[in-house]
Amino acid sequence: MQAEKISISLSRPLVEFLENYKINHKFKSRSQVIEQAILLLREQSLQSAYKEANEEVDDDWDITIADGLNEDET
Repeated sequence: MQAEKISISLSRPLVEFLENYKINHKFKSRSQVIEQAILLLREQSLQSAYKEANEEVDDDWDITIADGLNEDET
C-alpha cells in the first residue's frame, strides 16, 4: 500500500513518548508507531460499533428464523 505523507504537531512530552515507544518496541520509525496507534483506535471504534449493533438485535429474531423448522433443522 502506498503511504501518504502528512504533517502533525505534537507537544514535546508526546514526541518524547513517541520516540521512547519507538525505541523500546523496536519500531523502525515514528510513523510506524503512529500507524499502530491509529490501527488500535480504529479497532476500538469498530468494537464499540459492533457492541452497539449487537445491543440493537431483536431477541425475537432468533425465534422467528426458526419458525417452521424442527429441532434437527435449527
